[in-house]
Amino acid sequence: MDKSRGGPNGTGTPETAVEVRTLADLARVAGVSAGTVSRALAGKSLVNIETRERIQVLARQYGFRPNQIASKLRSGRTGVIGVVIPLGPATGQPISDPFFMAILGHLADELTGSGYDIMLSRAIPDGTPDWLERITGSGMVDGVLLIGQSDQCAIIEQVAARYRPRRLGQPGQGPAPHHRGHGQRTGRTARGGASDRLRARRLAFVGDTAGVEIATRLKGARAAAQAAGLTIDHIPADLADERMRSQIGAALIASGADYDGIVAASDVIAMATLHVLHEAGRKVPGDIQLVGFDDLPMAGLTSPR
Repeated sequence: MDKSRGGPNGTGTPETAVEVRTLADLARVAGVSAGTVSRALAGKSLVNIETRERIQVLARQYGFRPNQIASKLRSGRTGVIGVVIPLGPATGQPISDPFFMAILGHLADELTGSGYDIMLSRAIPDGTPDWLERITGSGMVDGVLLIGQSDQCAIIEQVAARYRPRRLGQPGQGPAPHHRGHGQRTGRTARGGASDRLRARRLAFVGDTAGVEIATRLKGARAAAQAAGLTIDHIPADLADERMRSQIGAALIASGADYDGIVAASDVIAMATLHVLHEAGRKVPGDIQLVGFDDLPMAGLTSPR
């Protein structure tokens, strides 16, 4: 092979110190056009298999890596999906929350399996109405998935109105089909078989209702309690773990309240409540019945489950 072309020697390494940084450089080494090199590295069948394999071998030998950013700019696609967790009033809730981690794990499996990368953003709106537009209009992502609505429904609907509708899950609270929850009402289940086994007579719902999801769960719990001829008190609980336990302890233990049934707005709150009750010597379900929401895998590891 002509050494002036920088061809490989018998050891499989370049004989001359040819610098290959761009598609044009590799094209000169291979003796083809830059377009052919681009198609060959992308594995396109437009390039015959022998030429394609030869170019790919040369790329490896010269340590050439295509500029992915430039390629994506040309195609108008980033190959990235943004996963955004909007935190309105619950700014202390960490991404390491088991609820977020469970969803992120499934999303990562599906998206990466479909050839996408993930860009994760923990968005704290802080009163700025363009927080979502800065993400959707950044040019850095091909699409955005939001985990939870927080108290940002109006802004989410405003931004979503500019896109083609996508109906996901069960119908949510808003009139437009751009974003959907997964069915927050607890009333239907509680009015079924669960109400037949209910021994509790003084009930409390534990959770901060600033976000639409938990507010809707409280609405369902109240409907179920009313159907059973009962009322249910509301105990706010911060989603930041260090504050959550002290609030639950103050409401359930320090106050001397005699609740015998607790509806927790999430499994994370239910697990924190279980811990507080255990430390206070209250038995679940012997002294007090407890139910959570979300069906997290971690909830199956507590005792009782």
